[in-house]
Amino acid sequence: MAKSGQITVTTAGTEVQGPDCVGGEFFLKAHPDNTDTVWVGESAGAVTSSTGFPLDAGESVVVQVSNLIDLWFDSDVNGEKICWLRVW
Repeated sequence: MAKSGQITVTTAGTEVQGPDCVGGEFFLKAHPDNTDTVWVGESAGAVTSSTGFPLDAGESVVVQVSNLIDLWFDSDVNGEKICWLRVW
């Protein structure tokens, strides 16, 4: 089972679900090459700039979820990435 990876939002405005990775705590970091904001949320169809948690290039957060598949990601521009690492 993967302990780290990257999630790419290919098309801005189209949410991407996290991978199936059973966890506990995950370290999420917006890729340093990103040019705008990536939004993180827990509801499909509802991750936007008004409902999601913002991460700009290089910013990070630790989240505790039972599986990374429970999170959704969107971005303001095409091709933005979130790097993730399972820490527990």
